[in-house]
Amino acid sequence: MDAGWPPTAEALMRSRFAAFRDGDAAWLLASWHPSTRPSAIDLRDNPRWRGLQIVDTVAGGPADDTGVVEFRATYLVPDGGVAVLQERSRFVREDARWYYLAAEDARRR
Repeated sequence: MDAGWPPTAEALMRSRFAAFRDGDAAWLLASWHPSTRPSAIDLRDNPRWRGLQIVDTVAGGPADDTGVVEFRATYLVPDGGVAVLQERSRFVREDARWYYLAAEDARRR
């Protein structure tokens, strides 16, 4: 495994949240699976992300090849309030690296 590359799907999810919070488009693209990765990410209208709560994980460990992480992320809205994004993200591990694959509606299970 690459030193510094997140060892689990949950660790990758946490690093991607930090990248969204910090505006790190390079990490978001690098950690996105090539089969679903956009050519670019525009973070100019990125909300001010405040917090991340992991709700559920399915597989996604160091010995798995797939995983799902459900999370709630809070962010500030223009009127000063706080909103919540809830999502189930799918991940895949290839060549000892975890990649974000796609999002699912968190209400579907």
